[in-house]
Amino acid sequence: MSLMLEKNPEQLKAEKVYKEMGLTDEEFAMIEKILGRLPNYTETGLFSGMWSEHCSYKSSKPILRKFPTTGEKVLQGPGEGAGIVDIGDEQAVVFKIESHNSPSAIEPYEGAATGVGGILRDVFSMGARPIAALNSLRFGELDSPRVKYLFKEAVAGIAGYGNRIGVPTVGGEVQFDPAYEKNPLVNAMVVGLLDHKDIQKGQARGIGNTVMYVGAPTGRDGINGASFSSAELKDEPVEERSAVQAGDPFLEKLLMEACLELVQSDALIGIQDMGAAGLTSSSAEMASKAGSGVEMNLDLVPQREPGMSAYEMMLSESQERMLIVVKTGREQEITDLFAKYNLEAVAIGKVTDDKMLRLLHKGEVVAEVPADALAEDAPVYNKPSQEPAYFREFQAMENDIPAVNDYKETLVKLLQQPTIASKEWVYSQYDYMAGTNTVVAPGSDAAVVRIRGTRKGLAMTTDCNGRYVYLDPETGGKIAVSEAARNIVCSGGEPLAVTDNLNFGSPDNPEIFWQIDKSADGISEACRKLNTPVIGGNVSLSNQYDGKAIYPTPTIGMVGLLKDIDHATTQYFKEAGDLIYLLGETKDEFGGSELQKLTYGKIFGKAPELDLDVEEKHQKQVLTAIRSGLVASAHDLSEGGLAVAVAESLMGTNGLGANIEISGNIVSALFSESQSRFLLSVKKENQKEFEGLVDAKLLGEVTDTGVLQITAEEKDTVLTEKVDVLRQAWKGAIPCLLK
Repeated sequence: MSLMLEKNPEQLKAEKVYKEMGLTDEEFAMIEKILGRLPNYTETGLFSGMWSEHCSYKSSKPILRKFPTTGEKVLQGPGEGAGIVDIGDEQAVVFKIESHNSPSAIEPYEGAATGVGGILRDVFSMGARPIAALNSLRFGELDSPRVKYLFKEAVAGIAGYGNRIGVPTVGGEVQFDPAYEKNPLVNAMVVGLLDHKDIQKGQARGIGNTVMYVGAPTGRDGINGASFSSAELKDEPVEERSAVQAGDPFLEKLLMEACLELVQSDALIGIQDMGAAGLTSSSAEMASKAGSGVEMNLDLVPQREPGMSAYEMMLSESQERMLIVVKTGREQEITDLFAKYNLEAVAIGKVTDDKMLRLLHKGEVVAEVPADALAEDAPVYNKPSQEPAYFREFQAMENDIPAVNDYKETLVKLLQQPTIASKEWVYSQYDYMAGTNTVVAPGSDAAVVRIRGTRKGLAMTTDCNGRYVYLDPETGGKIAVSEAARNIVCSGGEPLAVTDNLNFGSPDNPEIFWQIDKSADGISEACRKLNTPVIGGNVSLSNQYDGKAIYPTPTIGMVGLLKDIDHATTQYFKEAGDLIYLLGETKDEFGGSELQKLTYGKIFGKAPELDLDVEEKHQKQVLTAIRSGLVASAHDLSEGGLAVAVAESLMGTNGLGANIEISGNIVSALFSESQSRFLLSVKKENQKEFEGLVDAKLLGEVTDTGVLQITAEEKDTVLTEKVDVLRQAWKGAIPCLLK
């Protein structure tokens, strides 16, 4: 949004300038009532940022209340920079996921890079050292120059920021579908570690304590970014570019190290990242959470550009900045600490007892607003919800089995679908071994990172299939949580908790609000059943273009605990002679599947069913077997079904093949996407003990032939192909499409 000339309060109201800032007539009237007068230009700007969907969650708060957010191990739930879960020995894991969708659609390199930078700050502002980063990405099909550009640049931005700061990018997911053509999704997740004694909160406590600004100076980048990220994208790239920030990973590295040293000081009272809405959100939220007020002199704010107005300083989203509160009289210590890292730390204000956010500029009070009004009292909307006609139509359909004439050709084509194909082109750009703690690198079900000085490890993943959620939001929400947990379990971890990123279209559309509501029901039910509370996350709405919304994509970020790093398991078959098992029932389920999209060029019908009792039972069986040392490899069955899962289990091997026998309808046996299924391999000597623990069906065994052979019950050959040929198709697909 271009900056408008500042108007006086009467002009603001008469000319409805507030609408250009993203406020409605009703909201402006509420502000007038709260203040008992007309707001000035700067105050209107404060409200526009803080009452934006991006900051206030005004349309989604009623939905978010559905999530289970507490548990015996939860030390910090939603409401701070990131959630915290106890992992024993006075240690805790800190993690959160956030979106940078709109900026990445305009300036994909900087949009993705600053998405990584912002989520890193959320984690180290809690006192935690970031140990790993993940992402969840969505793009249109790789047949358009624009999509190729967005994809290449977003991946480069993630790599450029993460690699330079030295935090390994260890996992994630990328999916491609026409639904994301105009609205790519760039969700970034960071996982950190801390000792319980170092936990920090973003609170401005202690009347008279000093408010300090630390980090990079403030510029005119990202002004009103929160409002921009709350609106539908339009063809105004030049104007919108001013709302996209630019990041500096080298500066962030210094800021991170300085803040991690700062949390050891008893001078520190509170710390918060200047994220969306910048100085406004950090100051108002820190005051509101502590039940205090904050007064700041904006003349003292370090500025990168001359002549910045109060409005610009308060709503800039310049990167690599934090707001801290320190004990009065200890300011010089803090200044000296940050000076060691060549960073500014400047006293710009104080904590007050009047619960107001008061701003001084050039000797005048330029804004005086109740902090709670900005942070807590944003309007909350219970939007109308309506079940879409398409949902009723899909639910009435019988389960359709696509016709397949050539099983081998179909498997090769599925392995070449960008959503299934190897993502090595992506993760080879990431430094996933930085810090040398990565035990399971990208490419398997979940990443695993060791916790130094212990036998423990952390498994981590991001998951969501937007097609399933579109077909049936409640079931799709359950599947997203269950698949994330399945990936954690396959890697040897016990699922701990969830951070979610709710990416949807406009909540003003009753059918989209219904999608949000129903998917939250599914997520909540699965989280309760699998004992994975939601400890924080992000909501990204209005992801649409010309009224056409993305598929509903509530991305699930999940972290699990490995009690012993020796339990770390990958999806790849290990040795010839190992037995291959399938756990779980295969049904004729193709709604939203890769085969359905490949065959018909569209998706329809019912999403795969999910029984949470069965899901929980299967996950417990697999985890018990892994912890008993009985499982050589474990892989969850997802996109593409059994045939793809077996092929993927051979991709990381050298010279191995597999002989398996399938039963029932061949197309379903090979390509159905039925849920709660695991592909497991087991050494022959462990067969009896394994079968005593897990209700799995023996399919066949790993061979040393370098060939995948699948036969039907009558010993008829269904498919025979060299693993090298399958690998070539799978590995070459994305690089080939990008040429």
